[in-house]
Amino acid sequence: MSGATSATAHDAAVEFGAMGNIFIWIAIAEMTSWIGVSQMLQGSGREPGDFGFGKQYLEGKSEAQIEKVKLQEINHCRAAMLAFSGVVTQSVLFEKGFPYF
Repeated sequence: MSGATSATAHDAAVEFGAMGNIFIWIAIAEMTSWIGVSQMLQGSGREPGDFGFGKQYLEGKSEAQIEKVKLQEINHCRAAMLAFSGVVTQSVLFEKGFPYF
């Protein structure tokens, strides 16, 4: 994948065979997560997106602090998605690889 840009990395990954592997692993993760979603829909008390990772960071915090951390996580994830979209868009519009300036 030498010489691949942000715009051509997808095609190179498909040709290399990596995209099929990524698809399979994401499909397995999605199928496994359905167990948690099913339990949530049946009233288990599980919150959406809560897979039990990182709970130790919330121990000893007040409800207000926990809500603040949850909001920060949502905002940072949205900013990361916008940044990724900007990288790909800039790569396609200007046909230039990293760095984009």
